[in-house]
Amino acid sequence: MASLRERNAQDREAVSEAAKSPPTPGQLDTADAEPSRTTSPPAPRLGRDVGEDSPLLSSNDSDPGDAARPNPASHHLDGMQETKGLWYMVMLTISMGGLQLAWAVELSNGSPYLLSLGLSKSLMALVWIAGPLTGTLVVPYVGIISDNCRMPWGKRRPFMVGGTIATVAGLMFLAWTREIVGGILGLFGADSKSEGVKVVTIAAAVIGVYVLDIAINTVQAAIRAFFVDCAPAHQQEEANAMASRATGIGNIMGFVAGYVNLPTYLWFLGNSQFKILCAVASIGLAITIALSTASIRERNPRTDGSPIKKTPNFVTFFFNIFKSIKRLPPQTKRVCQVQFFAWVGFFPLLFYTSSYIGEIYVQPYLEENPNMTPEELEALYEQATRIGTFALLINAIVSLLTNIFLPFFIAPTFDSHPVSVNTHTGQPVATKTTALPRRSYLDYLRLPGFTLKRAWLGSLVLFAVSMFCTVLVRSVAGATVLIGLAGITWAMALWAPWAIISGEISRRDTIARVRQLQNMAPGQSSSRGAPSPSGSSQGTVDAELPGQGEEVDQAGVILGIHNMAIAVPQVVATVGSSVVFKFLQKPRGTPGDQSFAIVMALGGLFVLGSCIFAMRIKDDADATEEALHDEARGALLADEATGN
Repeated sequence: MASLRERNAQDREAVSEAAKSPPTPGQLDTADAEPSRTTSPPAPRLGRDVGEDSPLLSSNDSDPGDAARPNPASHHLDGMQETKGLWYMVMLTISMGGLQLAWAVELSNGSPYLLSLGLSKSLMALVWIAGPLTGTLVVPYVGIISDNCRMPWGKRRPFMVGGTIATVAGLMFLAWTREIVGGILGLFGADSKSEGVKVVTIAAAVIGVYVLDIAINTVQAAIRAFFVDCAPAHQQEEANAMASRATGIGNIMGFVAGYVNLPTYLWFLGNSQFKILCAVASIGLAITIALSTASIRERNPRTDGSPIKKTPNFVTFFFNIFKSIKRLPPQTKRVCQVQFFAWVGFFPLLFYTSSYIGEIYVQPYLEENPNMTPEELEALYEQATRIGTFALLINAIVSLLTNIFLPFFIAPTFDSHPVSVNTHTGQPVATKTTALPRRSYLDYLRLPGFTLKRAWLGSLVLFAVSMFCTVLVRSVAGATVLIGLAGITWAMALWAPWAIISGEISRRDTIARVRQLQNMAPGQSSSRGAPSPSGSSQGTVDAELPGQGEEVDQAGVILGIHNMAIAVPQVVATVGSSVVFKFLQKPRGTPGDQSFAIVMALGGLFVLGSCIFAMRIKDDADATEEALHDEARGALLADEATGN
């Protein structure tokens, strides 16, 4: 901390010395008495999406007492880092609600639909591995393709729109597979009720699921990178909190739509519940994506220069992805470690909650009448499934309420001011501006020391304890409470890791971009933007950070790797659960089966292990600024070593 104070003192001395010298071209003169001497436009008002393509914005860092003398801009500020308003954040993140609605329809109603086509349960397990498998393979590749996109419309919006079109087509094909396959084969004289048509229909539906998962993961990858690119670095926590709220709303809407008898009210969208659900999900996704892409303007990626290299083919990319894993930013690497172990434990909650609650519900009935007929058993388990689904609804409601209210009590990790770079020292600083809004009454709700990392860590511990209790609780009410408590952890899982990673990436990229803009400013030396030995400009954000020769990855690749840390453990959990079920599961209708509870308790053990890595995440604001100063100092030393 002493070194940090010393560097801050040096910054103030440098600014004081600069104030005594005449302003250079491109610097902002803030003297109220001489407005005609202003050589650059004033900073845009807060919350407005303006000036995002401006080559240079200079911040006003003067206080009222300095208004009588010229104040050269000692900080350069990226226009995208202007504080955004509530409406901007809502429009930025609303697409997550539509995306979650599509996920909810597939996950909650996909299995009954596939079973209705005649697919066996054993083969259905192979179908649902499509989600984590495509998440592992597709998301990182979509990330690097969008990183290298140079369309004037933006990097992410083309993939959001294209992925949405593919998702809508996939949902519609899946819902109408029987009619489509039967109609096509019927043209060749095949009987729509024959065994051959049935097999082809199942195969087409399975292919449709995989195509649908690829499309949904494409949209998800683009949306997450969209948040990083368009939300200011100091508002990444707020943006991801808003996104988690939208996710909770979409999740609840999906559950509610599943409960309602839709053919009674929306008969014009289809003749079955699943067809109407797919239509509703398609409409919801299309509307939310349209609102986000139309309301939020991305920075023109052509201003960032050419990508560092051509987009590799699919095989080559995954040889390079391991190199990207090694050079992950430190906070991101720790988050990925937490996610890998935590998602082994989250998997049973997502896929086995209904069965766990259902097994508890049927126990007293099986003990009272162990010789039920198959029809009686089927009716009993159908009722048990509805009871289990109700527990999931409670989980979703708790998650949404947590996402709505908990952010008001969490102290922000980063300063509440935009990020900029001191032109004299090259170090990142928090830009203070008199245009910042006054402190809200809600700010007084924040608990000192209750940071995002600590809230996430506490939720992981709560989840682990809740899962350990699953083997002890033998009542439906008690089990529902445990699943409801897990909703707190689920809310943090949708918010905390994304906010930490997005904040780190956004601040890093903002500092690099502002240094680039600083080098481009009139009167500034261009030596630091000279081509590097590799032939790329050190000022180009997409290639490398200024003053550093090491290649860095952009948001798309980093978020793709983070998604791999979520998807791969789900595959591990699938295999591990199968082994446990092989040895502990009893035949259906046999009382005393606790295999689901044991699997969930083992998942809690993995989540408890993830807490070890969560404790290593740094969220102290001073520690964060110290790391940024060290990064800037390393860049300057590298410049001096290369003679720039």
